[in-house]
Amino acid sequence: MKKIIQLLVCVCMFSFMAAQENFEVSTLRIGPFKMFMDKTEAEKLSGMKLKLSDGESKNTVKYNGEIILVDIYERYIDEKNPNALSVYGISTKSKKFKTKSGIGVGSTKDEVINAYKNYSSFSAYPAWNDKGEKLKNESYFILNDDDAGTMLSFRFLNNIVTEMSVYMNEGC
Repeated sequence: MKKIIQLLVCVCMFSFMAAQENFEVSTLRIGPFKMFMDKTEAEKLSGMKLKLSDGESKNTVKYNGEIILVDIYERYIDEKNPNALSVYGISTKSKKFKTKSGIGVGSTKDEVINAYKNYSSFSAYPAWNDKGEKLKNESYFILNDDDAGTMLSFRFLNNIVTEMSVYMNEGC
């Protein structure tokens, strides 16, 4: 009886610890970091001061030992918040983060296409270098969330997902 109680306590503790972790990816989030999240809330989650992004540098945040890159930008919300600082982009190269369909870093291009071929709005395209030349071994698959105005991007290198990013869909 004593062993059963100890086992139940261990299972409950493990369940509680697992419930604390959030490795979900969607068109709106990577882990606990959400698009449009206020900068102060993102700083609370990260445990560090986050800097405004300049288009090149991003904030490197550790979440449960995994790296997430977080972009903070100034954006207009309404008349009361004309220059609000919020999360504008999120990306990771960690294999722990997955979509509800089980897609993440390490998934193949075929797995991504099969998981999202019926998604309402997606696109796929090759990558280009700085000289305007198409790269043969790099490409992207994008899920467009038209309702939220965001997109989830899968970067492929040699047909394997190497990075996932969530950003604003600014259109053309």
